[in-house]
Amino acid sequence: MLPDACFLQDGKVAAHKKSQPIPAENNEPVKVVVAESLDDMVFNSGKNVLIEFYAPWCGHCQKLAPILDEVALAFQNDPSVIVAKLDATANDIPSDTFDVKGFPTIYFRSADGKVVVYEGSRTKEDFISFIEKNKPASHGEESSTTIRSGEHKTEESAAKDEL
Repeated sequence: MLPDACFLQDGKVAAHKKSQPIPAENNEPVKVVVAESLDDMVFNSGKNVLIEFYAPWCGHCQKLAPILDEVALAFQNDPSVIVAKLDATANDIPSDTFDVKGFPTIYFRSADGKVVVYEGSRTKEDFISFIEKNKPASHGEESSTTIRSGEHKTEESAAKDEL
């Protein structure tokens, strides 16, 4: 007989994964990730993902929520970037990838698979700068510079602005 915390997966015994249900709708600027959607939304999405691991009762997390909404809105026209959150009290987290010991803990996983912990200031501008610095340039973005409003300028027009 199998222990209560195990189930069969592909004919093998796998540990139970604690997860909230995958949201039926995920239309808010900051996307909700749960343990069952972590692979699809973070690891296999091919996107640059800023993810906050939070606790619903955490005052710092509650204060950060509107800032992350603003960051997500700043990238709404950039399909390569996702801003997400995961309730770390209700979902298992892969501890081999994410070291979550307090709340909020914020990581960035680039489209090319690099995982970086965010340790900067909790301002909209610093989050945007961090994402821009850590996301790899895609083929279509190599000749453009991103501006905070989400618009793009060519290197040539950006150089003229600097003069």
